[in-house]
Amino acid sequence: MPGVPGGLVAWERTIADVLSDDGYATAIYGKWHVGESEGRYPTDHGFDEWYGPRASYDECLWAEDPWYVAERDGISYMLEGSKKDGVRHEKQLTKELRRDVDIEYISRAKNFMKASVSSDKPFFVYFNHSMMHLPTISRKEFQGKTGNDDFADCLLELDTDFGVLLDYLDELGVADNTIVVFSGDNGSEELEPWRGYSGFFKGSYFTGMEGSLRTPCMVRYPGHVSTASQSNEIVHITDMFTTLLLWAGSQIPSDREIDGVDQRPFFEGAQEKSNREGFPFWMGSVMYGVKWGNFKVVTKLQETLVDPALNLATPHIINLVADPGERKAYNFPHLHTWFIAHAAEIVFGFGE
Repeated sequence: MPGVPGGLVAWERTIADVLSDDGYATAIYGKWHVGESEGRYPTDHGFDEWYGPRASYDECLWAEDPWYVAERDGISYMLEGSKKDGVRHEKQLTKELRRDVDIEYISRAKNFMKASVSSDKPFFVYFNHSMMHLPTISRKEFQGKTGNDDFADCLLELDTDFGVLLDYLDELGVADNTIVVFSGDNGSEELEPWRGYSGFFKGSYFTGMEGSLRTPCMVRYPGHVSTASQSNEIVHITDMFTTLLLWAGSQIPSDREIDGVDQRPFFEGAQEKSNREGFPFWMGSVMYGVKWGNFKVVTKLQETLVDPALNLATPHIINLVADPGERKAYNFPHLHTWFIAHAAEIVFGFGE
């Protein structure tokens, strides 16, 4: 929450920490939102430089709130900083700044990558585009471009900007030796007028529905990842830490428990199955259920951000092939109760 101390602890190791120690130049452009104080900024966690908001883009709406008083309630700033010089306030985060902020991110990312290539230094860029975070307000050159309202215009903006970055890798001559990952970090928004869409999957973010748990992910690594491959296998976001570090030739920290598994054989096509069978899913400290293959067991039911969460006396067992919209508590005539043993093994480590 805004102004509340806390965040990523100092002793944690990020991918930027490891890569920086291994000689990579590292940068982040965009929101951080896992620490709002000295010692918890990205420049305290392995990143050489950062430009972005410490928390969330909805704070750009503060200035238009008739109940907001800046002197009393604080100001949300864009922050700029480096390992060497620390972090400082840049400008207040407003709707106008938020609308054009990705232009600045792209400019800084280009300069950073160009400097890295010129100095013959490998680089890691965490480019956190502002779309499709609320408020979805497109830049002027995209307004009305699709004919399908603001949300579609913002999608076009996101797609165009990402294309600009890919083209720049070609221009720098490093596209064939650069791993690119494009993914969402959570499911669709529920709040009007910025509500998103998860296709035939139900639910918004902050729930345990498939519309919350699933996000698109595309990986480009020429000579390693096939351009024609796609899969519905489970890859958890923590797996990217392990996989990307190993692809980069780095070592996984051995002094702590690491949740991510190595997905290189799966991504490279050496095997059809992911190295992860499933995962438990949580809201804060409350477990909502467990995924395993195309099955899930639901213990706490909540369809959207604004709905109450219901405790289920009898868990729902859902076969997502038969019922991708999660409309039923079970898939008659197959109750699939044998699946509970696999869910329990994921949660409790039974059988180890």
